[in-house]
Amino acid sequence: MSDRLDASFLDRLVGDTVKRRFIYGAVLHVSSDDGSIDLISASGNIGENDRYYIASINKIFVSAIVLRLCTEGKLDLESRLSQYLPDDMMHGLHVHKGREWSDDLTIAHLISHTSGLPCYLVDKRANGKRAMDELEAGIDQPWPFDKVVREVKGMRTHFPPGKEGRAKYADTNHQILSLVVERVTGRPFQVVLRDLFKELDMTSTDVIEDADDEDFVPIRYRSEEVHIPLFLNSTRNDIVSTARDQMRFLRAFFDGLFFQKDRLGELERWNNIFFPFKYGLGIQQFHLPRILSPFRPVPDMIGHCGSTGSFAFYVPERDLFITGTTNQLAKPSVAFQAIIKVLNRSG
Repeated sequence: MSDRLDASFLDRLVGDTVKRRFIYGAVLHVSSDDGSIDLISASGNIGENDRYYIASINKIFVSAIVLRLCTEGKLDLESRLSQYLPDDMMHGLHVHKGREWSDDLTIAHLISHTSGLPCYLVDKRANGKRAMDELEAGIDQPWPFDKVVREVKGMRTHFPPGKEGRAKYADTNHQILSLVVERVTGRPFQVVLRDLFKELDMTSTDVIEDADDEDFVPIRYRSEEVHIPLFLNSTRNDIVSTARDQMRFLRAFFDGLFFQKDRLGELERWNNIFFPFKYGLGIQQFHLPRILSPFRPVPDMIGHCGSTGSFAFYVPERDLFITGTTNQLAKPSVAFQAIIKVLNRSG
């Protein structure tokens, strides 16, 4: 494997990636489970040690903390959400076709995106607007937990919690899980995250909180830089990191630091969310059917990705961990095209 997937190949791949339209920088870190491969390459306006916005990869961080609390007996996946949140917050949270389902919501529903709750970012709000459209247009606004809950109550739900065969990816779920963690631990969620970063020696990783601190590669939407400090500073769980730090976390997750290694298979309760992704209990799967790549099958990848082209995946079939970003909201697929070339080279 190592004589085919080497530093010169990775350098060429990343260099070619930043020649693509709207890709201004990229970093890609590949490491094997046995340590025989450990390669990193960066090009354009992103260096090997530069910090970037990891976007929705923060969900697997939230999931990791929830799973650890379950392992420690402080939380149960099958517990009702109402055990942890006050009545006024729960009332009206999930109303589907005139029926209140809020009391049926469980931690498992949230962590697996089977809650049926609307996504406060991409679904239409009561005013007919979508928050993601506004953010991509540079219309910045804060979205703290209480605002997420308040707005979601006025939005249309997708299905009753736990409806068989149904899943809907929604940022709302992990925002509410962050609030549950605060209730269980008695600490602000950003403090819980920072303790985790310290534990894993992720020295270049932090929660975004300071509106004046933009010490990371600017987020891009096509040719424009997107500056949304009010949003990023309000969530208490948005993160900047590096490919190396992401690798530390990814290895720790699949080594069983948060949920026993011999039980990780229990998390693979896959439901379709949007092609080619499935979602389990706190983890995402990239699954490309063989019919779409008959001559060079693409192995399944487990971990998480983000809307900016960020990625952190483990590939069990190849025993490879892959982290990095292409830092482009408009073309996140470019990241996966690069990853697939790495996997083709390694097979």
